[in-house]
Amino acid sequence: MNNKKILGLMGLAARARKITFGADATEEGIKQKHVGLVIVATDSSERTKDKFRKLSEEYQIPIIIMGDIEEISKAIGKSNKAIVGIKEKNLSKEILKINNGGDVIG
Repeated sequence: MNNKKILGLMGLAARARKITFGADATEEGIKQKHVGLVIVATDSSERTKDKFRKLSEEYQIPIIIMGDIEEISKAIGKSNKAIVGIKEKNLSKEILKINNGGDVIG
């Protein structure tokens, strides 16, 4: 249930053009401090997960590992995307709140 809410908010962020997607763009967004939350698909490689865990820790950005590549890609309207960075601060906070067991606004 929470995954559906999070995927819905990811879609909203994508329509508002407040996301980065793909490893290179998201890594660049993290380093430039444009990304407030990183979401990585559970079926991405361990190397990718480790890389983004370390980057997130280094730059103190929350990371969520959830969903699969197909779900995430469908939510943002792209194909074969395992990594998404959320640039909008309020959406990042809301997604984290839902992920941690809180409820969505509205």
